Amino acid sequence: MLFIFCSDNSWLTKFLFLTYSNFEFCKNRSVQSMNRLENSVAVITGGAAGIGKASVEKFVAEGAKVAIWDVNETAGKSLENAYPDQTIFIKVDTSDPESVENATKKTLDKFGTIDVLINNAGITRDATIKKMTYEQWNQVIGINLTGVFNCVKAISPIMIANQRGRIINTSSVVGLYGNFGQTNYAATKSGVIGMSKTLAKELGKYGITVNAVAPGFIATDMVRAMPQKVIDMMESKTPLGRLGEPADIANAYTFLASQEASFISGSVLSVDGAVTL
Repeated sequence: MLFIFCSDNSWLTKFLFLTYSNFEFCKNRSVQSMNRLENSVAVITGGAAGIGKASVEKFVAEGAKVAIWDVNETAGKSLENAYPDQTIFIKVDTSDPESVENATKKTLDKFGTIDVLINNAGITRDATIKKMTYEQWNQVIGINLTGVFNCVKAISPIMIANQRGRIINTSSVVGLYGNFGQTNYAATKSGVIGMSKTLAKELGKYGITVNAVAPGFIATDMVRAMPQKVIDMMESKTPLGRLGEPADIANAYTFLASQEASFISGSVLSVDGAVTL
């Protein structure tokens, strides 16, 4: 407690009182903002690297327990070891319903429930339609679209029983506007948007919100490994003049998973630096 002794009605008394009050307000807001997901349990698919890893770190910082679902065992275990009290790594192929069911059971055994599902896992197998193989098509459909279905199918009954939940599906600006050489990827990311809107209608009566996030050009390790001229092109197409960071997407996930977004459902949040304008 701070005591300030000044003469009554002096401008200094008022100034110091207002300054201290504002400090206390900001301090309390800061504490609250770092615990927006306290007591929540989240599943983040593709959580071992890139946007997924940034999201795990953000959710942990906000007080959540996190199940890291990924096929990359080395990276996933490393992340689990960094936050041993708040995370568990589970190796899972989201395109395989049995693998998803097993991962769901392990998550429940560890944390008891699931409040948030982030369908972040995704792959690319780029080629023009003339050159794209059926294998390339099926691989991308399997992870990016069927994988989302499998995870929602396994986890939504838990949320329905709890009468609450947050489902956040990762789309892309490519799903909104298409992209040369990505017929398979664009199809899945458009499909994710349609799925999210439909699920929002079906699951809303159970207190479950469903939204999609559409990232633009994001500076993941994979993107940073591209030739500099490609990166320069991406930056030049983005009105903000830079690539997004994985943390930018993690922040969007966090907001949509929080109580602050309790009346937002069926929406597509573009996080793209205005690249689609």
